[in-house]
Amino acid sequence: MEFGNRRPTSDDAAFADVIVNGTTASFAKDVIEASRDALVLVDFWATWCGPCKQLSPILEKVVRSYGGRVRLVKIDVDANPAIAGQLRIQSMPTVYAFRDGRPLDGFMGAQPESVVREFVDRLVGEEVPGNIDDVLKSADELLEENDLQGAAEIYAAVLQEDRENAAALAGLAQCYIKSDDIERARQTIALVPPDKRKLAMVQSVQAQLDLAEKVAGLGSLGELEERIEFNPGDHQARFDLAIALAGAGRREDAMNHLLEIVRRDRTWNEDGARKQLLQFFEAWGAKEPLVSDGRRRLSSILFS
Repeated sequence: MEFGNRRPTSDDAAFADVIVNGTTASFAKDVIEASRDALVLVDFWATWCGPCKQLSPILEKVVRSYGGRVRLVKIDVDANPAIAGQLRIQSMPTVYAFRDGRPLDGFMGAQPESVVREFVDRLVGEEVPGNIDDVLKSADELLEENDLQGAAEIYAAVLQEDRENAAALAGLAQCYIKSDDIERARQTIALVPPDKRKLAMVQSVQAQLDLAEKVAGLGSLGELEERIEFNPGDHQARFDLAIALAGAGRREDAMNHLLEIVRRDRTWNEDGARKQLLQFFEAWGAKEPLVSDGRRRLSSILFS
C-alpha cells in the first residue's frame, strides 16, 4: 500500500510541542524530564552534515505520526559541544532514545523511514494509548494534510487493538479512496459492525464509494457539456455532468448544476437532483465550506 508523504506543517497545533530545538541548558527539561511522559528521540546533527539533512525530515515525519507519544529534540553539536561531549557523540547524525530519564538505544547515520519507524515501534511497543480519540484526531489531521501513509499507519495501529473501531475503519477506507484503491476501501468499510453503520463518518465513506461507482459509468465531461449546451433543459445530461464533475474534484460546479435542475424542475426524476445533492453533502462532510452554502441555497430555492 503506497500513499503520499506530505507532512503537517510545523505550526500545526496538534504537533507544536513534539519537536523542539534543544540546547545544553535545556537538555534536562527537554529530554530527561520529558522522557518520563513520552519516548524522546534526541537527534544530534550539524549544519555541515549532509546525511543529517536526509534524516531530519524522516525523523520529524515518524515522530508526528505517533500523535504525541513520541517527541523529538534536535541538538546542533557545534552550538552545544558540552552535551555532545558528555554523551560521547563521535559521528553525525546520531540519534538516542530516552525514556524515564535514561537512554534506551540509538543509531548512527542516515536511515530510511522503514528502519526509523521499526526502531521507534520497538521502543514504544504496540499498545495504543488510552485516549483513542486523541490518536484518531492526529490521524485525521494527517489525512487532511494528504499524508496518507502516516494516517493509515495510525488507523492500523488502532485497529490492532480494536478491530471494529468504526472511526479507524472509516479513516483507513478514506486513505484507500484518496489513493484510488476503491475495492480495498469497500472491503475496509464493510468491516464496520452493523450497529455502527449509521455513524456520520461511515455514511460519508459509503457516499463517496457510491459516487465513485456512478462516475465510472458516465461519459466524458466534454460530451456531457456539449449536450447541455445544445439543450439546457436536458436534465439527465446536467445530472450526469454534476456527478462527473464531483468525481473530478470540481465540487462547486457539480453543486451548481444540481441546484440548477432543482430550480428548473423540483420534481424531476422523483426529486433526484435534490437527493443527489444531499448525498454530495454527506460525502463531502460538514468541514467542507460548500456544504453550508449549498444547503442555504437549496433551502432558498425550495421555499421561494
